[in-house]
Amino acid sequence: MSARRHVIIGAGLAGALLALLLARRGHRVDVFERRPDQRLRGYEGGRSINLALARRGLSVLEGAGLGDAVLRRAVAMRGRQVHPLGAEGSFLPYGRSDAECIWSVHRGRLNHLLLDAAEAAGARVHFHHRLGLVDFDARRAEIIDDRDRRMRWIDFDALLGADGAGSALRNAMQGHADLHPETAPLDHGYKELEIPPLPGGGFRIERDALHIWPRGGYMLIALPNTEGTFTATLFLPHKGRMPNFEDIETAAQARAFFQHTFPDALALMPAFEEAWISHPTSSLATLRLRHWHVDSRAVLMGDAAHAMVPFHGQGMNCAFEDVAALDRLLALHGDRAEAFAAFEAERKPNAEAIQAMALENYVEMRDSVDDPAWRLQRALELQLAERHPGRFVPRYSMVSFTRTPYAVAFERGRWQRTLLADATRGLGALEEVDLGALDARITAELAPLPVEWLETAR
Repeated sequence: MSARRHVIIGAGLAGALLALLLARRGHRVDVFERRPDQRLRGYEGGRSINLALARRGLSVLEGAGLGDAVLRRAVAMRGRQVHPLGAEGSFLPYGRSDAECIWSVHRGRLNHLLLDAAEAAGARVHFHHRLGLVDFDARRAEIIDDRDRRMRWIDFDALLGADGAGSALRNAMQGHADLHPETAPLDHGYKELEIPPLPGGGFRIERDALHIWPRGGYMLIALPNTEGTFTATLFLPHKGRMPNFEDIETAAQARAFFQHTFPDALALMPAFEEAWISHPTSSLATLRLRHWHVDSRAVLMGDAAHAMVPFHGQGMNCAFEDVAALDRLLALHGDRAEAFAAFEAERKPNAEAIQAMALENYVEMRDSVDDPAWRLQRALELQLAERHPGRFVPRYSMVSFTRTPYAVAFERGRWQRTLLADATRGLGALEEVDLGALDARITAELAPLPVEWLETAR
């Protein structure tokens, strides 16, 4: 395609990465972001500032030349450290080796890196600016400067929406496309807390793990940061019969709840009350759309098209794959409408698959990891992965350690989980499983994954 003016709405992770890739291809790129430049003011905490970077997301960043820079700002997590109530904890590795890991990254630092790279490539980023009205027929958009409320109209060839779950561009597109948005709120919310480093520096708990305090119906997690802190997040029902946010009205009540339910975690949080009061209780939801684009004029990606709950740690990774796919298809197709249609056809089934898996993974994290039957299935899963490398790949591994399309991982995962449940039903130990019968079924019914999807993690 010849150089065009692409207007990106949103300078978060997806918007900044897309700006970088398009600017490198020689396009004129303007990015409009309603928030201030966080590189100058600092990142606004309190809303899950940590993210889990998986192999697929890292591959996209490596393609943009940023892989090493990102990993220098990340902490590898090689498994789940489970903290039961009143019992000794245990470490559950994610994969067959330490190479199969995910990385904890700070949202703000990663965003800063991407913004710097985008501007260095020639993209222009305008902060304090938000999208107002859009005249799709004239290809003109109203941009509002929130510092002085001044409005101006700009011309565009295409509007690219990377402005999150509350997307202004999606709202503007409603009258021009059958988006048919469906938002499914989760009846659980979250609150961010913090575990500081030791007084002399260093981590208070194991650094190479994602820590989980499962309590059956709700949970607390903690992800490490490079400076020795952990970002902890409490997931709890908004209201109902079990412990819920509505019934915890004061910091004193919150401390009493933690003392009873998460006493070992509370001991790691000397500034517990301050964090509880200063950080908001936020909501979670899944967003699905019938369509993501308006012919050649506008397209949505990331949370603007398919917001998901965070329990598989794939929101950012899925958005990065969106960006890479859109960049590739814009370069491949001479007609932008064809590129947008191909993008939606390729990415929508995968987005819907990871949305479903994210909801399922919440149940696994808050409850199943402490269940003996689940642990037996997990042990068998790892053994079968050893016996059939590249053919029987655990669903979590397909999602986090390979580039297997989400839709493929979802369908294969269903088959494999049924196999595991059937094979272990009524058994108490791995030695009782009929491995020969399982080997025969796997070889006959499960094709190997393509080698190009099984890229080994660093």
